Amino acid sequence: MQFFSKDLVNSALIPPTGQGMFEGVVSDNFDKRIDQKIFHAEIVVDSAKVSAETKTYESIPTIADFTNEDGSDNLKETIEVNYRKVKQEILSLVETEIQRIKNTPVLSHLFPDK
Repeated sequence: MQFFSKDLVNSALIPPTGQGMFEGVVSDNFDKRIDQKIFHAEIVVDSAKVSAETKTYESIPTIADFTNEDGSDNLKETIEVNYRKVKQEILSLVETEIQRIKNTPVLSHLFPDK
């Protein structure tokens, strides 16, 4: 399957639309024909309802703050510390499992002595 970045419909042929308006052209398949290939539609928004709903929104609580006491950003350092911690936990888990396998008689053959 190939995708082309070239516009199939000249953008000059599509008139400018207002807010909530959209239009386009679709193509069909050989086995599924589409009679209506060009469409023009409008999304109708109840502004009063949206405004009333927006007023009831609550702000999202801060879960983690990535600023130092002096106000500088420490996101990169926090991510690095977390990465190293997770990496160390994984290494520890792997080592624990290797020891468990070596100490389990039915599994110990998976790690033959060198």
